[in-house]
Amino acid sequence: MSPALYWFLGGLVLMLLELALPGIILLFIGLGAWVTALAAWLGWVDSLAGQTLVFAIASVVLLVGLRRLFKGWLTGVTLAGDSAHELNEFLGKTVPVVTAIPAGGVGKVEFKGVHWNAQSDAPLGTGASAIITGREGLCLLVRPK
Repeated sequence: MSPALYWFLGGLVLMLLELALPGIILLFIGLGAWVTALAAWLGWVDSLAGQTLVFAIASVVLLVGLRRLFKGWLTGVTLAGDSAHELNEFLGKTVPVVTAIPAGGVGKVEFKGVHWNAQSDAPLGTGASAIITGREGLCLLVRPK
């Protein structure tokens, strides 16, 4: 087999491994192997040392030059927002207590038309007002107003 075929098959294996080990790195190393295969097939580099140099340079150039561009295309976009921004949406807001909250226990408050579990260190009766001081998952931390 010719060296170009070895480089081509090696590049193909690396690109297929990218499916099992996603990180958008093996893809560019595989493409570097294909660039080397093309250079060897065209007769531009005959020695193993020259092919290895072409492989190393092509892989690094492709990885550094194109990874950021391809990573956005291949990994998708998260729908989760900035958690600090989301927490600011809650902090300091006054909410009515819907279900009494015992000291250290859990009750319910209404925020933006939705009933939330709420926890407080001080007891809060139904109809009282509370101020949101934090959030732990789906439970709001509140204190008396």
